[in-house]
Amino acid sequence: MTTIRTRLLVPGFVLLLLLPGLSGCGIQSIPRAVNQVEATMAEVTNQYKRRADLIPNLVNTVKGYAGHERETLEAVINARANATRVTIDPSKATPEQIREYQQAQGSLSQALGRLMVVAERYPELKADRNFRELQAQLEGTENRITIARQRHIEAIKRLNDLLTVPPTSWTNALIYHHEKMPQWALEEAEQEAVEKAPEVQF
Repeated sequence: MTTIRTRLLVPGFVLLLLLPGLSGCGIQSIPRAVNQVEATMAEVTNQYKRRADLIPNLVNTVKGYAGHERETLEAVINARANATRVTIDPSKATPEQIREYQQAQGSLSQALGRLMVVAERYPELKADRNFRELQAQLEGTENRITIARQRHIEAIKRLNDLLTVPPTSWTNALIYHHEKMPQWALEEAEQEAVEKAPEVQF
């Protein structure tokens, strides 16, 4: 009886000894890294949504002073509609889906940049308190988008390292089978918007 009990206890004891080593091989770190990527992507999309929510009020304020700038106003409205239509699931995103999402957001950045250039032509608009507050909120949101995007890039890098670098890659191959996640990059549309973003001074 004692021998049988000893035989049963030994595998459990060995498993307990192995657990700390296994946790260092990705048992815990890979799921945590996946969760972090999803959390950082949620923050990126949250900041983009915040920006989209500001746009109707911004457009209406500009329209009050520069209603005849119809083409620019419509471009912002259309870019916003497209940007809010394109959604992304970080756990299933393909490189193509990420590119489409980034292009939609980049197009909105460009349209907003053109709207700010228009605002420069109207001193009364620039002096409007509501417009100044909206512009400040928009600028703050753009900064938060940049920070959130950088955190997401770092989270993807950490996950991809765990998935591809031994010993955690062995755990992934044996247990999880996660594919390497496509990296977030500043797409051409977004990069162009950043480079051409007007400096609006009030």
